Amino acid sequence: MEIPLKSWRVQDAKARFSELLETCLREGPQLVTRRGADAAVLVPVNDWQRLQRAARPTLKELLMSDVARGELNVPMRGEKHRREPRVLV
Repeated sequence: MEIPLKSWRVQDAKARFSELLETCLREGPQLVTRRGADAAVLVPVNDWQRLQRAARPTLKELLMSDVARGELNVPMRGEKHRREPRVLV
């Protein structure tokens, strides 16, 4: 279910920013349009933080994922990297 957002033209949003901010804090996210097309949404900071937390994968999800998350730089093994054998006397 999508929540209908109040729409503000960009010039109205600029001219009445304090009102836009107060409406956002009181009623929730507010849509800003430019030339009739959706351009941005102003959301209360608590909603934004909740969305940010929800977007991050958990440690379990990262460990269970089959997609690599980075490069693992393991040096090549060779003669140069081996220790000389010790002779016990």
